[in-house]
Amino acid sequence: MVTLAEVAQHAGVSASTVSYVLSGKRSISATTRQRVERSIRELGYHPNAGARALASSRSNIIALMVPLRTDMYVPVMMEIAIAVATTARTHGYDVLLLTGEEGPDAVRRVTGSGLADAMILMDVELDDERLPLLRATDQPSVLIGLPADTSGLTCVDLDFAATGALCVEHLAKLGHRDIAVIGEAPAVYERHTGFAERTLEGLRARARELGLRLLHRPCEGGYDATAVTLARIFDERPGTTGFVVQNEAAVEPLLALLRQQGRAVPEDVSVVAVCPDQVATQASVRLTSVAIPAQEMGRHAVEHLVAKLDGRGSDEVVLIAPELTVRASSGPAPGRP
Repeated sequence: MVTLAEVAQHAGVSASTVSYVLSGKRSISATTRQRVERSIRELGYHPNAGARALASSRSNIIALMVPLRTDMYVPVMMEIAIAVATTARTHGYDVLLLTGEEGPDAVRRVTGSGLADAMILMDVELDDERLPLLRATDQPSVLIGLPADTSGLTCVDLDFAATGALCVEHLAKLGHRDIAVIGEAPAVYERHTGFAERTLEGLRARARELGLRLLHRPCEGGYDATAVTLARIFDERPGTTGFVVQNEAAVEPLLALLRQQGRAVPEDVSVVAVCPDQVATQASVRLTSVAIPAQEMGRHAVEHLVAKLDGRGSDEVVLIAPELTVRASSGPAPGRP
């Protein structure tokens, strides 16, 4: 392993000069800096992370808090996490992944230990217990998600309220008057998870404005749970012709159950999903859907966090506008030309 002293000898300067070039703590002439940087490249020198952190008071690490719960669709969470990690690397940061359901304790651990320079939090609840600690610390942070009160916070998210409204508008234009929403698992709503609550808020508000009947039923996902949920929906609202699904684990079971009941998609029933494009396009009927912009969410979160670390950022809410892609699963309501 190449040492700092060897870099200094190769560049013909003192070890302290190499250290100053690396830390930026003192002004070094352009000629000397270039000579040192050339030696670093030629020798393949990599500063010791611990020593670099001590010298600069920076760890160059971003902590990403992403609780991996059994009632969440993990592939989406991981796609966002990968986008965070790859974008952070382009800015010279590594990512420390914290996957436990530790809540405020995880925030205290990061802020109290110097493990990371900044934090990105996912799986945000409307009244998230982590937020008072974030507001009380000087350590920069960004939420991927939207709590009820965004004051003093920087948040990045898909506009889930607009997403819900967009799904209702699409079905309404096709003549559907009775719409059922197959939602996330009950525990997601019991925690008041932001994305699920805001989607439901958008669905209900737009349905009221358009004079539509809307029924929401949470679902654990999987075939058996979806069968129970679908039976309940048709028992309570036999005239339902439009479905909005915000539960990846319920998508394929729903399509299979509708086929078994002799309900053709989209001739008898239309289905619109809020899900990743991969889920929509690989379903047995290609789904009309609003995609989850995981890459964009992760990238925006890191860019806003790096701006804060560089002293350029300010608290703001960034909502990504939803885009609905029409595919094979939605069509005119039965009886409508």
